[in-house]
Amino acid sequence: MTSVDLVALPDISFAPMDTGRVEADVIASFESAMNITLYPSTPERLLCESLAYREIVINGNIDLAVRQNLLAFAAGGHLDHLGAFMGTTRLAPTPSRTTLRFSLPEALTFAVDIPAGTRVATTGGQVMFATQAVAVIPAGETEVEVDAACLSPGAQGNGFVAGQMTELVDRIACIGAVSNVAVSLGGSDVESDAHYRERIRLASEAFSNAGSEGAYRFWAMSAHADIADVSITSPSPGVVDVRPILLGGEMPDAEHLRLVAETLSSEFVRPLKDHVLVAPPDVIEYTVDGLYYLARSGAALADATRANIASALEKYRVWQRSKPGRDINPTKLISLLEQAGAKRVEVSTRAFRPMDAVEVARETAFSLRFGGYEDD
Repeated sequence: MTSVDLVALPDISFAPMDTGRVEADVIASFESAMNITLYPSTPERLLCESLAYREIVINGNIDLAVRQNLLAFAAGGHLDHLGAFMGTTRLAPTPSRTTLRFSLPEALTFAVDIPAGTRVATTGGQVMFATQAVAVIPAGETEVEVDAACLSPGAQGNGFVAGQMTELVDRIACIGAVSNVAVSLGGSDVESDAHYRERIRLASEAFSNAGSEGAYRFWAMSAHADIADVSITSPSPGVVDVRPILLGGEMPDAEHLRLVAETLSSEFVRPLKDHVLVAPPDVIEYTVDGLYYLARSGAALADATRANIASALEKYRVWQRSKPGRDINPTKLISLLEQAGAKRVEVSTRAFRPMDAVEVARETAFSLRFGGYEDD
């Protein structure tokens, strides 16, 4: 079954929302029934206007309620119920993970056990991690490394660099020091509506394990809530090349790649003869440098326009890097800047560059300066 592009569907309304039209209909109905003409400020006219207001409110609730039954518009719990029809549940928060190293001041003649669940906190104690298995420092050795997961699921456990987790919460005899030896990664908050909606849209592709592009895309995005998009290609028969990208256009780290590979290796996902390769997209670098000009007639609003232009630049930066295979397109940048209020834009960036499906654009320099005012 092929999934439908929700963006291509037309907008739809289920109840009249034109205030003027509803008010006119109510007044006309009252005048027809009572055989009178309602003039402004008459008590009956004010009553009709009050009734029209209530009808608009009711119509708004009707429209909202019905739209919540459609995938393109559903949100929150309504979206969860639509996902249930497709056997697709919202991804729960996941804890970030790291590797902890427990050390002894000196080698001992006996082994030291570190129980599973031993807690270690970051400096200051804001976030705690717990070991995921029993670890043992053998006799004659001074250290051991063990995997640990954050006790608070979500993205708040990400980004602690090596050496930031040093407080041993559960004291263990003989242990002299503890520290994380890797950056904490892989934690995610509860899946967003937009990400969940896209997976529900793709869910029909996963009904078959024949190895369709849509099925691989669905399962790859189901591996972690931070995976915003993924490129699926087959460079040779039987080989599937998977290139995920994270929210905000960030590159996947080793933990995200491991989760995707693990998800796609299931016998219910991967056809027996498929060889699946999971890797970050190939980076194609580009720069943006140039000038923008404002209309002299809008000089009084220049500060607000500059703020809008800064937002447009950031929007373009994230858009360009957020999808593998997205062409480097300076025309898109100029369009966004003109919509933000720029009269004219001079961009000395590289020309349009088509991208392969496994490539992703990454900016190395991103600067656009104010060039002055020009007459309209």
